[in-house]
Amino acid sequence: MLLAFSIAPQTTDQPDGSVSKAVSRAVKIVRESGLREETTSMFTTIEGEWDEVMAVVKKCVDALSEMTPRISLVMKADIRPGHTNMLQAKVERVNTMIEGGQA
Repeated sequence: MLLAFSIAPQTTDQPDGSVSKAVSRAVKIVRESGLREETTSMFTTIEGEWDEVMAVVKKCVDALSEMTPRISLVMKADIRPGHTNMLQAKVERVNTMIEGGQA
């Protein structure tokens, strides 16, 4: 499965409202998980089996819970049994269509 998620505290003590410290803590957990992952400005996407992906998300929630009393978590999943390496393959298929004039 692919799981895109965004996690951030609902409160922050930063004068500019930044949540970067908490978000970077979650991204570090994802990267240390050993699963395929990609972080963009809005979401982090993880690829793996259901239980291992959800375990990483739970670990992120637990870590942020130590920093703030309230957390926002948004998730979107692409559950497609039997398919692997979709993190890159999906993008490659789209790029191939665009380059081949099929878009």
